[in-house]
Amino acid sequence: MTRNVSRSSSPWLDWQGLGGWNIYFLAKLALLWAGYLNFHPLINLVFAAALLFPLPWARARRLRHWLALPIGVGIFYHDTWLPGIESIRAQGSQVFSFTLDYWLELLSRFINWEMVGAGFVMLTLYLFVAQWLRFTPWILLTLLWLWLSPLVGNPFASTEVATVSTPKASSSASETSEKKVSMTEQLDQSAPPTNENLNAYLDDFYGEERDRLVQFPSKLPDQASPFDVLIINICSLAWSDVQASGLTEHPVWRHFDIMFKHFNSATSYSGPASIRLLRASCGQPSHAGLYVTAPSQCLLFDNLAQLGFEQQVAMDHSGAFGNYLKDLQLYAGLNTPLMSKEGMVHDIASFDGEPIYRTSDVLGHWLSEREKSKAARNVTFFNLIALHDGNRYAANRQIAPYKARLQTMLDQLDSFLTALEKSGRKVAVVVVPEHGAAIAGDKMQMAGLRDIPSPSITEVPVGVALIGTKAAHEATRNIDTPSSFLAISELTSRLVGGKLFDSDTIDWNALLDNLPETPSVAENQGSIVIEYQDKYHIKLGQGDWVPYPQ
Repeated sequence: MTRNVSRSSSPWLDWQGLGGWNIYFLAKLALLWAGYLNFHPLINLVFAAALLFPLPWARARRLRHWLALPIGVGIFYHDTWLPGIESIRAQGSQVFSFTLDYWLELLSRFINWEMVGAGFVMLTLYLFVAQWLRFTPWILLTLLWLWLSPLVGNPFASTEVATVSTPKASSSASETSEKKVSMTEQLDQSAPPTNENLNAYLDDFYGEERDRLVQFPSKLPDQASPFDVLIINICSLAWSDVQASGLTEHPVWRHFDIMFKHFNSATSYSGPASIRLLRASCGQPSHAGLYVTAPSQCLLFDNLAQLGFEQQVAMDHSGAFGNYLKDLQLYAGLNTPLMSKEGMVHDIASFDGEPIYRTSDVLGHWLSEREKSKAARNVTFFNLIALHDGNRYAANRQIAPYKARLQTMLDQLDSFLTALEKSGRKVAVVVVPEHGAAIAGDKMQMAGLRDIPSPSITEVPVGVALIGTKAAHEATRNIDTPSSFLAISELTSRLVGGKLFDSDTIDWNALLDNLPETPSVAENQGSIVIEYQDKYHIKLGQGDWVPYPQ
């Protein structure tokens, strides 16, 4: 619908309304109000002005509307939380390897039928009310207000900021206070969360992390207990996924002597997560800092190899997708050949059609091979992707539900830990997921999308099981302070230099007190999420910081 506001003799004063573009801006404002957009008021205001600017020629006005269509689509995309061009370019080669059925599944997730229905109702109301009410002036005033609102307050800004719901152990008020004090001692969070202050905080964080280092003993004392270290790196497993699947009470959790309840994987993608884990002996680098050669003292496997630990690497996949294995070799010093998969079977296949072998076969093969080895000490890196989004049953190519796959993996891990306990071997099993699966999704990302490292994706269940100790297994000890990979390296260094496995009792205070804490900072290429003053904030590309919407 188009209205002539003026019929002046001057064609430059022949103003027309936004017409059908009113629907475009009304839809955006509704999504903004609901918290689904990362709205850019000035860009939208300029776009509206370009649509309104009087043109004296009818042909020019028609051409303007045609040219505005792709521009409007581009601005709409820019206003969403969807991956930016930089991220798409970085992941592009991997995206094109998806199978057709996986593409169709992703498309079905992207369509929100409730929002489609709400949009139809809004369109009907607009067409009805537009018979009497001019929407253009109100839309322009709203856009102008949103642009100026940083000076006077934004009525559309959500007053709620995401609080991650995870099955953390309950803590007392004094414990919460101690946690806040400890974080404050590391980095100052007293300044208001302005864009400038959050940028300065992030710079200070990376500055401090550059100086952090875990010191391993130069050699093992004679009385040090020989044992194995198994690092099980599981793709797509966060506390939120466990909770959404109803598996927080699975018996596997009772095997662990130590559980990190507030562990940040610092990324939502596999390659960067595994690189961070294998470089755990140094502080947390930026995303770009992962893709440079790391000092040898940062490499967890190198630190253990120098103390006589035999190295092994086992995966339930080939490691070819996304150059995963090659990147670990280049940037994490993981140069040990993969263990053989001969004789293993697979029940599921990945989204690109590659077979994914049973977790029980991969873990069981290690145990059988280890019993043949004469090495006194062994460190093995496992990487398991059975929970990755898009996996299918190999027999019929049907979607393998996440909950069913998680149940199977936890059952098989439970059986493996039970077998280890019966074997009499001395083993420190460290389960460290890469990131979550985002099976629930949120306002920023649909289910399965992990371009933004939200806290529901990066807060992962990390457990340590000390198997074969002389001391009896007791109740699980929960670590509720903010932790990341540096704490894993420090804990490992304390274990290897002592005789914990041969002691009648375990000095848990000496083992767990003052483990390194790491404030919550998570980063992918083009997106950063930080926790500041107990609230999460996000920055996309070179944009400004905004509260993470709930």
